[in-house]
Amino acid sequence: MRLVLVRHGLPERVTDGDGEKADPALTQLGHRQAERVVHALAGEPVDAIYASTMTRAVQTAAPLASARGLEIVQRHDLREFDADQPRYLPVHELARENPQEWQRMVEGHLPEHVDVPAFTARVLAALDEIVAAHPGRGTAVVFAHAGVVNVFLGHLLGITRPLPFPLDYAGVTRVVARRDGVRKPRTVNEIGHVADLL
Repeated sequence: MRLVLVRHGLPERVTDGDGEKADPALTQLGHRQAERVVHALAGEPVDAIYASTMTRAVQTAAPLASARGLEIVQRHDLREFDADQPRYLPVHELARENPQEWQRMVEGHLPEHVDVPAFTARVLAALDEIVAAHPGRGTAVVFAHAGVVNVFLGHLLGITRPLPFPLDYAGVTRVVARRDGVRKPRTVNEIGHVADLL
């Protein structure tokens, strides 16, 4: 089967979560990026659409779900590593506001507070279940997060760093999953459809 992984569009920043977990919605630009995913996948079969339960992923999935007449299957285990944090800072703003954390991520590492093995295991189990639910030649599109896509790709490619690839908003990554358990990345971070919006 074909697994199409899409990073969410640009979200709002949340600097004061009032003790709640930050779950920002997309910005206007993020919604435009989400619309472009419909065009990126035009002419391709889509059998199912999944998203993490985080608002930015669900909103990015919405245009494709509407265009294809499919329900979005939300999975809590696809949420990002920062899902329980009270603040959310879009990663492109880190260089200015938290250079130390930015450098850590540039070097391919998640924040120190993240339990990387547990996060990776959660993501791999979720994606394995999605693959198992679509045997044969089906295509499932999964809207998630940079950390989620990265740890999956790192696992497939034998890369120990949890963030091996810079992934753009609404970037598309494709993986072929064979019946014998082999998973092969075909493309990483396709951005032609949103190049002018990044």
